[in-house]
Amino acid sequence: MGPAILRPMALPVETFFLKPDAEGTLQTQIRQLVAEGILAGRFRPGEKLPSSRKLAEHLGVSRITVTLAFTELLADDYIVARGRSGYFVSDNAPEPPHFPAKAAGASTVDWSRAIGQRFTSLDSFSKPADWADYRYPFIYGQADPTLFDSANWRLCALEALGRKDFDALTADYFDSDDPKLLDFIARQTLPRRGILAKPDEILLTLGAQNALWLTAQVLLTQRRTAAIEDPCYPALRGILEQSRCHLHAIPVDGDGLPPANLPHGTDVVFTTPSHQCPTAATMPMSRRHELLERAERDDFLIVEDDYEFEMSFLKPPSPALKSLDKNGRVIYVGSFSKSLFPGLRLGYLVGPAPFIREARALRASVLRHPPGHIQRTVTYFLSRGHYDALVRRMSRAFHDRRTTIDRAVNAHGLTVAGRGSFGGSSLWMRAPDHIDTRDLAARLAKSSVLIEPGHAFFGDPNPPKNFYRLAYSSIPTPRITEGVALLARTLAEMG
Repeated sequence: MGPAILRPMALPVETFFLKPDAEGTLQTQIRQLVAEGILAGRFRPGEKLPSSRKLAEHLGVSRITVTLAFTELLADDYIVARGRSGYFVSDNAPEPPHFPAKAAGASTVDWSRAIGQRFTSLDSFSKPADWADYRYPFIYGQADPTLFDSANWRLCALEALGRKDFDALTADYFDSDDPKLLDFIARQTLPRRGILAKPDEILLTLGAQNALWLTAQVLLTQRRTAAIEDPCYPALRGILEQSRCHLHAIPVDGDGLPPANLPHGTDVVFTTPSHQCPTAATMPMSRRHELLERAERDDFLIVEDDYEFEMSFLKPPSPALKSLDKNGRVIYVGSFSKSLFPGLRLGYLVGPAPFIREARALRASVLRHPPGHIQRTVTYFLSRGHYDALVRRMSRAFHDRRTTIDRAVNAHGLTVAGRGSFGGSSLWMRAPDHIDTRDLAARLAKSSVLIEPGHAFFGDPNPPKNFYRLAYSSIPTPRITEGVALLARTLAEMG
């Protein structure tokens, strides 16, 4: 009698189940549950998987779905096919770790002493992660899935994954950027704002906030003085406080930043002339020239954050401050994150070559460069004309929403403290003096209404409590009127 033949253990079909909250296609979920079983050590090399027919019946999916998932696992050598015997866990499949994972014990470090610098209080501004679950999300800066061109973005991303773009996808640019994207920005994007720049005067960044941080790090020291608008973008204030420079907050008026109020000895002025954040005021041309003349006379630099200039559905925006600069004193900050989607995190700096050279070196020491695949995908999305089509679509939608929200706000007698003269995506509102808009926001949230209290925009430790921002970038037009009515009713209930 010959030796007994050891047959591989068959994994019971009951081992496999789809999670109700799993993401991705059914094919992706099946591939993932097999791969996770192997990576966790539950499925071992040589063990036999259920047949595609049995697994399909058990999971309640089509057999072709299981077959396609198995085909992907075969390609990655997680499983192997053995003649007519079926599918087995591959001997070459990734192995689980040979030592158990352990949670760290209680720390004996006194972190109150160990932490040399604190950053937790520098930016108290946040948005709820579940904003899309609210019926009336008057929330700023979030992408509207009904407007974004997902299909063409996906095609551009796939094209950027192609063989001809392998170097752009995989190369370490070190301190450089995708030359195709730099070329498009120089030839197409900047001239629309009246700006001409050479490649060595442009630097790609991880969004506008990263651009502002790089600028502050290069230009400011503990002995230098910066001036910002009040109110202003909260993260900018945090960045400048982190730099430990001397900081002056200059109250804005209906025309934005008043140059006459800048203190003597200012080294750098941060401003949003085309669309002041958050009041939406637009600096008139006379004041822009006054600011540039003051910069030349008093020898300071200007950092221009030119966000939302694309959303000019009421009238064309004024030329960028940078386009009027004859003496190289303006550093320009632009971003694709507002017009595409905030998770993109892709912006750019434009300035004199000596400044860009230092900002580039600093960027390389921290994060090298924005991912090559993102840069090339954006290049294709821009150059194929999809970006301009998206901006036109967004402008039409925002125009309708702006008309609707203006009508609703006026009908309920709400007070607008500032609205963009050429467009934008939000209104700066003022509630009655006794209203704390944080309390207002908490009450409205119970009615599925989201607003943004204005406290974080001000630099004063005791800021005005009755301002708030009402954005219309992410709320469908039919819901605006009802949402504003709920807002007005809640204000009335608060006295």
